[in-house]
Amino acid sequence: MTTRLTDHAQTRLQQRGIAMPVLECLLAYGRKVHDHRGGELVFFDHHARDRLRRTQGAEVFKRLEPKLDTYAVLAEDGVVLTVGHRTKRINRH
Repeated sequence: MTTRLTDHAQTRLQQRGIAMPVLECLLAYGRKVHDHRGGELVFFDHHARDRLRRTQGAEVFKRLEPKLDTYAVLAEDGVVLTVGHRTKRINRH
């Protein structure tokens, strides 16, 4: 499966130094919550990190762990709109 990105998301990946394997892990294992604007916010919470560690193994997890502060915003059709680094707690209400 190919990850579909907007031009904006592609630019943000490069500007923010987020590698495609990290984004792919985020989309595969991350927690998804509605952003109340018609899209979904995807991020690594504790459960997502545990799933990643269990399925990919400790060695892969150890290599990716410093980069797991990322988030992505998806459109309704699953296209990645933007990505970034979390600096604050995500409000899930």
